[in-house]
Amino acid sequence: MNVHAVRAIYWFELSRWFRTLGQSLVTPVLTTSLYFIVFGAAIGGQMGKIDGVDYAAFIVPGLVMLAVLTETVSNASIGIYMPKWSGTIYELLSAPVSFAEVILGYVGAAATKSFLIAGVILLTARLFVSYDIAYPIAMIGILILITITFALVGFIIGLWASSWEQIGIAPSLILTPLTFLGGTFYAISMLPSFWQTVALFNPVVYLISAFRWSFFGIADVPVGVSLAATAGFMALCVAAIAYVFLTGYKIRA
Repeated sequence: MNVHAVRAIYWFELSRWFRTLGQSLVTPVLTTSLYFIVFGAAIGGQMGKIDGVDYAAFIVPGLVMLAVLTETVSNASIGIYMPKWSGTIYELLSAPVSFAEVILGYVGAAATKSFLIAGVILLTARLFVSYDIAYPIAMIGILILITITFALVGFIIGLWASSWEQIGIAPSLILTPLTFLGGTFYAISMLPSFWQTVALFNPVVYLISAFRWSFFGIADVPVGVSLAATAGFMALCVAAIAYVFLTGYKIRA
C-alpha cells in the first residue's frame, strides 16, 4: 500500500474543497433551511405524525440524505474529472499507484466532505425542529457507508463523463428524482400497494430507510436488507472502477 500517494491525493482534494468552503457549506445549508420552512413549518403543521414521529422531525434524515447524496456525487465526479480535463490524469496513470490507492484517495476525500456537510445540516436542523437520534453509533456507521458508496458512484460518473455538461446529468436527471421518490418526505407505507412495490426498485429507498431507522427506530425496509443492498451496490461500483482502470476505458487516449 502506497500510503504517501493515498495521503497526497486525499489532502489535495480536501484542500481544493477548503478553498471554496463557504460556498460548499452555504448552498446545502440554505437549501435545507428552505425545505424545513416549506415542508416542516408550512406543510408539517397539517400532516400530524408519521409512525409516532412529528412530520418536521420525520423528514430530517431524508433531507440529510438529499444533500449528502447530491454533494457526494458532485464532489467525487469533479475530483476525478478535473485531471481528465486538464490532462494530468496521465501523470496519475504513470505513477506507481494502484487503482485501489486512487480510489482510497479520491473517494475518501469526497466521503469526508459529505460527512462534514451532513454534520452541519444536522446542526442546522436543530434550529427548526427538535429531534433525537436513537442509535447514534449506528447512524454514524450508516452515514459512512452511504457516503463511501455514493462517492464511488460519483467517481464512476467522473470517469465516464466527456464534458462538464455530462457531470451534471446524473445528479439532476437521475439522483435527485430518485431521492425525492425514495421516501425523503414520506413513508413508503403511505403509498398504494402497487407503488410500494415499485419503490422497492429504487436504491435510495434502502439508504433513507436505514438512516431514518438510526434516528427513530422505524424503517420502511428491514435494516439488514438495506445494509446488504448498499454493500452489494458498493461492491459493484468498485468492480466497475477496477474494470475502467484495468482496461483504460475513457481514461486512456
